[in-house]
Amino acid sequence: MATSVLPPVRPVFVLGCPRSGTTLLQLMLHAHPRIALPPETRFVLPAYERRLSFGDLREPVNRAALAHWITGRRETRFHELGLDAEAVAGRIADGPPTLGSALGIALKAYAESHGKARWGDKRPAYALHVEEILRLFPDAQFVHLVRDGRDCVASLLGMPWWHRGFHEAVATWAQVMDVTRRYARRLGPGAWHEVRFEDLIADPEHQLRVICAYLGEDYDPRTTEPHRIARTAVPARKTWHRRTRGALDTSRAGSWQQRLTPDQIRLADAALDDRLARYGYEPSGAVRPDPAELLRYRRVFALRRAAHAKRRLLDHATRLREPGPVAAARPLR
Repeated sequence: MATSVLPPVRPVFVLGCPRSGTTLLQLMLHAHPRIALPPETRFVLPAYERRLSFGDLREPVNRAALAHWITGRRETRFHELGLDAEAVAGRIADGPPTLGSALGIALKAYAESHGKARWGDKRPAYALHVEEILRLFPDAQFVHLVRDGRDCVASLLGMPWWHRGFHEAVATWAQVMDVTRRYARRLGPGAWHEVRFEDLIADPEHQLRVICAYLGEDYDPRTTEPHRIARTAVPARKTWHRRTRGALDTSRAGSWQQRLTPDQIRLADAALDDRLARYGYEPSGAVRPDPAELLRYRRVFALRRAAHAKRRLLDHATRLREPGPVAAARPLR
């Protein structure tokens, strides 16, 4: 009698503009009995960016060094996953000789520690690095959370770690919307799903049913109660995520009207006009901003776009020197 073989599970990546609610969505999915998404790590993109320094991963000594780099340094935040670093390092060293496999083994170990089959990661920065994630995990499924750009900007300006100012915050949301739009078109509904933050908190059950269907998972009502796991799943040092510990709060939507100044609202409306409309966000009706401020914003946005294009060119040049493939082997052991 033939034995059916289940296809390997696809990794799940949650992304979006900073302060768009990605931590809330991470907790919702982490509450699912089959899905585990860890607190934000700092080893996936940094490892990819310095991949040449790890050498040929077909050499056991290089895999062992990579394993230590992932599990033994506080900068990677691996310690926040609550895993046995030595055991995970051993699995990486004994695993397939690709960077994606090494990173996937660490994320899979986190899922296994919670008794779950699906693994993945959440980090807003992935919104501008989808190409890198696809190279590491070609079968990844992405969930893009979209929030009114004016709310993202207002929230960013209140963060203790945001030091780039108002114009940079507006340009960040605009760039994320432009980049993710291209990948939504390229990847299609089998690998890319978008949901608005406002819709998620207004009708979480419906939106989570849609997300679960996209991921090929059964809906579970526990996903609508992320606050039940927030204290254990969000590091205590992240005080800016304290709202995740309470019930869903629809008042968070549209708070930009009280948190931004009239001048900031005018500039945000003018700079983000078409992008806001594309996602169903109504303009404030404010008059045009000061031309000098709009020019300043455009310069900031142009610099961000140029920096992103430069990173893409450098990445393609680096690929020519890779000693071997980087994609994760499937399935991972």
